[in-house]
Amino acid sequence: MTMRSGFVSFVGRPNAGKSTLTNALVGEKVAITSDKPQTTRRAIRGILHRPDGQLVIVDTPGIHRPRTLLGERLNDLVEATLSDVDVIAFCVPADEKVGPGDRFIVEQLEQYPRAKKVAIVTKTDKVPRPRVAEQLLAVSELREWDEIVPVSALTEEQLDVLAAALVALMPEGPALYPEEAVTDESVEDRIAELVREAALAGALEELPHSIAVTVDEIAERERPGSLSEPGSLSEPQASRRGESKGITDVYANIWVERDSQKGIIIGKGGSRLKEIGASARPGIEALLGTRVFLSLRVKLAKEWQRDPKQLGRLGF
Repeated sequence: MTMRSGFVSFVGRPNAGKSTLTNALVGEKVAITSDKPQTTRRAIRGILHRPDGQLVIVDTPGIHRPRTLLGERLNDLVEATLSDVDVIAFCVPADEKVGPGDRFIVEQLEQYPRAKKVAIVTKTDKVPRPRVAEQLLAVSELREWDEIVPVSALTEEQLDVLAAALVALMPEGPALYPEEAVTDESVEDRIAELVREAALAGALEELPHSIAVTVDEIAERERPGSLSEPGSLSEPQASRRGESKGITDVYANIWVERDSQKGIIIGKGGSRLKEIGASARPGIEALLGTRVFLSLRVKLAKEWQRDPKQLGRLGF
């Protein structure tokens, strides 16, 4: 059997289902998901292993017209990523008509002649089959594609078809990552993203764009000890999973841009911050394989999206 391996990048409007599709193909959560635009802020690599090859899926931020320095840097990241991948897969949801934003992105694809182009109609579970057929026709009229595949990441319909089509478009060659690898993201980055995902849930208006997360320390205790920390706004859950492996202390910071946003994240009596911790903790425990004591602190970095120094400190 001829082995193929290479890189595919998913592009599309915000909320086109790129991160959800990445996770579904990899079979594990490597990219956070949210209904908030511009949730993805890094080029996150998920690795799909198949008998006939290996796909390295690069989930990128949504292409958009930037309003801040952060937005400009995210677009630069997308451009650099697309210049290097073997296949660019344009994602458009089945439940939304093709619009100017989609056409803008398709026009941008002409800048990357090296990569083969695939169209993916996502979220097919949300609409009747005739609507899927209409969307496939509309997408086919945007340009000439190497493949057009309808999928549902939620129901996993057509995932194997998509994976096979993408592998077939890759160059011949051995696997690029070991068989056990699912992502090249660091543990710290994955934890920070899980906390940010929890903080995004329920956040309103401009707040989602103002949230960043950093991890100060991850330290595994030798034995389970006290789960309380005076003055902490965290509230660890008594999970039995991984109990024999002890407890891991995780100290993270949630950064916002304005004083008023700190109060929103903390909530009355720390209630909102506790909700964020409770929501993020199960994913972190699954990642680390131990019980987790999660300590969250809310910090201020004024107008960090527009400040080059602050962006650098926060990893952008």
